[in-house]
Amino acid sequence: MNTRQAILKNIFFTFLFGLSACSTSNEIPHTPTATQPPPPTSTATFTPSPVPPTATATPLTCLTAAGQVKPDVVSTTNPPQEFLIYLPPCYETQTELNYPVLYLLHGQTYNQDQWVRLGVPTIADQLIQSGEASPFIVVFPDDRYWNLPAGAGFGNRLIRDLIPYVDAHYRTYADREHRALGGLSRGGGWTVQLGFEHPELFSILGLHSPAIFKDNAPVVERIIKNIPEAERPRLWFDVGDADRELGSATLLEEALTRQNYFHEFHLFTGDHSESYWGAHVGAYLRWYAEQWSSVTAEQ
Repeated sequence: MNTRQAILKNIFFTFLFGLSACSTSNEIPHTPTATQPPPPTSTATFTPSPVPPTATATPLTCLTAAGQVKPDVVSTTNPPQEFLIYLPPCYETQTELNYPVLYLLHGQTYNQDQWVRLGVPTIADQLIQSGEASPFIVVFPDDRYWNLPAGAGFGNRLIRDLIPYVDAHYRTYADREHRALGGLSRGGGWTVQLGFEHPELFSILGLHSPAIFKDNAPVVERIIKNIPEAERPRLWFDVGDADRELGSATLLEEALTRQNYFHEFHLFTGDHSESYWGAHVGAYLRWYAEQWSSVTAEQ
């Protein structure tokens, strides 16, 4: 474990346990003469080849159906790492395709169904079926052991076990440019730790009301400073104006600015609650999908 990883683990394990898409004819002209009767007029008939119909796109009937959310588990970890996975419309039909993947981490006291309840699969279906976004996969890892000793190992299980398992069992693009990590509250805190500690794994990070202690801000700033500019993941950061963690979130945003870390910051109206996050799920998913679109355009 290098120094940057050690520092991150020390500071983040502290707060992770402390926060609550016609026919034609050609007639040959002939002039008759007095000494010779004219030969019979001959008519050449021309039949054109049929004109091919104009090509039209055939809609995929599978696009009219919703994507599916299914449970799965990495049974080789202790405890087994459970998760839900959203597979987009046509996943089972277009078996030649691979997809970008987004990992969304839930908040403290919740489990892997939180983002599902907040509407991620429904909104993802709408974006894909309308053509607003290209299809993508979403993984919802379970972090139910937040208040038990096993909770501290969640980050290792996600990095060492879950990501390799998903890449091996589902048709993902198993590379940094097509992998995103995002989280709300405690999940946002994990995103800060794992995203900044492993920029080689994630090119996109989403911090949604991240839980960060004020005292950690200077250390986090040093970690950000040490990430080479070419390796910095693209970053979204939002928080509500009445969020109880607004003070520490503001310190983190100021640190990003001081280090010239390009990021998209949003101060929305709202607090630290599911009603706040649920109201912005559409904006979150559009942003993640736009990042993958820009990667495709660059390629």
